[in-house]
Amino acid sequence: MSGLLGKKIGMTRIFDKDGNMIPVTVIEAGPCYVTQVKTAEKDGYEAVQLGFDEKKEKNTNRPVLGHLKKAGVAPLRFMKEFPVAPGAEMKAGDAVKVDIFTEGEIVKVKGVSKGRGFAGVMKRHNFGGGQTSHGQSDRLRAPGSIGQSSWPSKVLKGTRMAGRLGGDTKSIAGIAVVKVDAENNLLFLKGSVPGSRNSLLEIYKR
Repeated sequence: MSGLLGKKIGMTRIFDKDGNMIPVTVIEAGPCYVTQVKTAEKDGYEAVQLGFDEKKEKNTNRPVLGHLKKAGVAPLRFMKEFPVAPGAEMKAGDAVKVDIFTEGEIVKVKGVSKGRGFAGVMKRHNFGGGQTSHGQSDRLRAPGSIGQSSWPSKVLKGTRMAGRLGGDTKSIAGIAVVKVDAENNLLFLKGSVPGSRNSLLEIYKR
């Protein structure tokens, strides 16, 4: 299996055998359940649809409920497709757990970054701000000039300005697996990953 879904629990730190402190992100990774198997003969490509995070049946619409009942699994909150190696033996209803990862393995994590709302150019684009001299009391955090003179007399597309910050899909590769707790379905990754607490994450094997 090439990966699985998880939920970000938060950050903490652990110590290795030499006493070095390692900042880690704790992820509740699985168990995920196979809700559909895509085949090249029927769908044109090889993939496995995984479901994660059980929810109440009354909160699931009827088309999704019928799809999950056909696979023989309980109502699930999230479903995503993952590529699989050709010839992999998987069927609907199978469980995929965190033990597909090993300590020291390098993975890629995909999630939605924290939404920060409307932000100015200093926070959004790391601008330095205006001068603090010559009476510029109201330009200290301003972007400065954003346009040209008589031609083309407009603000060009892509000009860095104030606006919405965060809430974007981000992928970070090269994250090391520090610890795998198969008993509690927990994955400890070195450093930080995109997203807020309890947000959905996609963890991919290299």
